[in-house]
Amino acid sequence: MNITIETLWKQGRNKAEISRVTGHDWKTVSKTIKCLERGHYPEKKPHPSLLDKYKIEILEYLGKGLTGRRIYEELCSCGIKTSYATVKSYIASIRKRENICIRFHTDPGQESQVDFGYVGLTKDNSGKKRKTWVFNMRLSYSRLDYYEKVYDQTVETFIQCHEHAFKYFNGIPKYVKIDNLKAAVLEANFYETNYQCLYKQFADFYGFSPLPCRVREPQEKGKVESGIKYVKRNFFAGRIFKDGEDLDRQLKNWLDKTCNARIHGTTRKIPIEVFRQEEARRLLPLPEKGFAIPDVGQRKVYHDCHVYFEYNYYSVPFDYVGKIVDIEATEHLVKISYNAKQIAVHVRCKNKGEFITDNSHYPPYKNHLSTEYQESYQAKMKQIGANAEQMFFYIVQTHPYEWNRTVRGILNLKKEYPAEVIDKSCKRALCYGVNSYSKIKNICKSGAYNQPSEFNVEVYHAVN
Repeated sequence: MNITIETLWKQGRNKAEISRVTGHDWKTVSKTIKCLERGHYPEKKPHPSLLDKYKIEILEYLGKGLTGRRIYEELCSCGIKTSYATVKSYIASIRKRENICIRFHTDPGQESQVDFGYVGLTKDNSGKKRKTWVFNMRLSYSRLDYYEKVYDQTVETFIQCHEHAFKYFNGIPKYVKIDNLKAAVLEANFYETNYQCLYKQFADFYGFSPLPCRVREPQEKGKVESGIKYVKRNFFAGRIFKDGEDLDRQLKNWLDKTCNARIHGTTRKIPIEVFRQEEARRLLPLPEKGFAIPDVGQRKVYHDCHVYFEYNYYSVPFDYVGKIVDIEATEHLVKISYNAKQIAVHVRCKNKGEFITDNSHYPPYKNHLSTEYQESYQAKMKQIGANAEQMFFYIVQTHPYEWNRTVRGILNLKKEYPAEVIDKSCKRALCYGVNSYSKIKNICKSGAYNQPSEFNVEVYHAVN
């Protein structure tokens, strides 16, 4: 609007004509021209948004990585009346105002940053090409780097790389800033982070505090991001490695003689000199013994409610079928967790091919041996009558693993026959030692339940 009015004013148009052409009020045109004569455009009045009072919630949703559509749905579920277009525009304005990169400064020994970077396929010691990552821990103050080649990003590898870096620095920083890696963080939350349990134990053992970055905020670990780019471009690019040992040897030589001995592009200082003069003495001391990593791993829970570990099968509650669980094995126990919550504990089996099963881990409707499950069907048979209840006991005793099908069949007879008929039919079947669903059904159908029959003493004693 201001540019249009300015253009027309410079063309010699009067205020009334400009008002008519632009459709703006004459007073507005006059005010704009007065400001232009003073050399500036009129200041825009702030227009508060309906969503301003929900800004904290929206920032939290953005921190969790929710899309604009999902944020709109969450706001609507809270009873906030707005449109998707309004939410989308508000999020865009937040990002425009707040997408400012803040440079983080730290004291000596205060912080390090860690991350993995994929570097492609390299040959291992057997000559086989494998996917390869480089681990980087960079001290934020001195910019001293530690690099290590790895073939996976498991929590065990992550912890071992930390230990090697601490030994290289001969000390431990107070904080370790991490990306939201699955090896360290199970769930990124705006207010509270759910750490991988083994990594948290490791951090407590060494006395440092992990600091996860916010989701989609790479500038918060910009130093290690730069470190990953640097090692890719200045070490891995254009080099040929015979095998894994050759790669390790060249990387160590480059780390000591080139990487940490160069003049850093940002600080314009040599990292190893800054480290020795200002930072080394500020690091936390190393413990006398290293962290003992227990036998751990991740397994998928099979449809039979078991996980496979060391040639044996351990049961897990049926709610976790299909999920990936964490396994920690001590000398005598196998502990199974999901999202840092322990869900099962078993005595560790030393044999092979064994099933270590807690029957309570099965769903009640699948666990035929469950007392609770049996009692529920006993109650249903008792509602039919005393003879039907005795038939239930007889079937369970004679067919302990297949009783439920027969019992369910008898209960299903209620759709066709009164409870009294079914109960009398069960009585006649008991007299002749019969516990077959089809025969009990035939008794109901033929009316044989009304015929006299002798009581079977052997069946009575067997049941009671």
